[in-house]
Amino acid sequence: MKPALDGLLIVDLTRVLAGPFCTMLLADHGARVIKVEQPGTGDDARAYGPWFGTKSAYFSSLNRGKESIALDLKKAEDRAIFEQLLEQADVLTENFRPGTMERLGYGWETLHARYPRLIYGAASGFGHTGSSSQRRAYDMIVQGMGGIMSVTGEPGRTPVRVGVSIGDISAGLFLTCGLLMALFKRQQGGLGAKVDIAMFDCQLALMEYFIGRYFATGEVTGPVGSYRPAIAPPFGVYQAQDGGLIIAAGNDKLFALLCQAIDRPEMAEDPLFATGEARKDNEGLLAQRLNDALSAHSVRHWTEHLVAAGLPAGPINRVDQAVAHPQVAERNMLVDVDDPQVGHYRLVGSPIKISDAPDPRQRRAAPALDQDREAILKTLSSTSSEVRA
Repeated sequence: MKPALDGLLIVDLTRVLAGPFCTMLLADHGARVIKVEQPGTGDDARAYGPWFGTKSAYFSSLNRGKESIALDLKKAEDRAIFEQLLEQADVLTENFRPGTMERLGYGWETLHARYPRLIYGAASGFGHTGSSSQRRAYDMIVQGMGGIMSVTGEPGRTPVRVGVSIGDISAGLFLTCGLLMALFKRQQGGLGAKVDIAMFDCQLALMEYFIGRYFATGEVTGPVGSYRPAIAPPFGVYQAQDGGLIIAAGNDKLFALLCQAIDRPEMAEDPLFATGEARKDNEGLLAQRLNDALSAHSVRHWTEHLVAAGLPAGPINRVDQAVAHPQVAERNMLVDVDDPQVGHYRLVGSPIKISDAPDPRQRRAAPALDQDREAILKTLSSTSSEVRA
């Protein structure tokens, strides 16, 4: 079986998180990703802890399977190598501030004229157009400005940042989608295109329900905690004997099943709870009744019991508990890396499973800075010789 993106060449100028997350997904599925880094220091993420021995775990988790070459794009000899790479590339990715590539002489208009089939993918805080395009942005800035933080956290308390870097990661995901769309479009017409992804835009896109609710009702939703305001309860976190338990019984049929499972069948017929609207109106009382029943047993007991009854339920796992779940191994969601620099470690696998493409358990380590220079230059040299012949 061949990987889905076998034969695709990506020249990758991105660093830290949003862009590298995108190109890692593509590398996982067979794309050849040549990471072009600043000589001496490379990607800033190389200096971020924690560490696998002397190697950044942060950097390793985002750059496995890639190649590295160090080039200073302000020097003529390195620009010549970079331009040779672009002649062969299908995709160029970058996540600099808008205008940086133009100052280097590699803006979209210049690149498109010289390499008409090249697809250009850019991720930035606010995009390449609009009055805010030059603003600096980090994950937390766009989480706040895009509304995500305003609905995250418990009612009555200060809004909080989503625990994972959803600003960067969503931009990386949308950039991946955009690049694949542009590749498909190039198949039809033969020309490359520019994919312009703004982290701020991505946060708005993730606000689906809350923005729709605002335009429909004028209501500005505040922090919602762990419940889902669009869905009838019980849909949230409830209290078992030893901690929180997630129950998502968001319709009348599932609510009746839940009442049977916790030995409270009469609740399904109670006018206070018999319909989704009634349960919404009496949500606090419903939570109290459920917590009273659930306090009799542990989270583990209720999880097993409710799942066996056909109900969506589960614990709130810590990281160590999440990765130990049997489904993780069964879905190949932990992969092994034998790194020549620091030895063996494990990373999260690819969540994209394709029936006729491989999903190897062993992955190539993230590269040392400039480790692939000789091999890359040799490839460029042999390609140039073939062209001359």
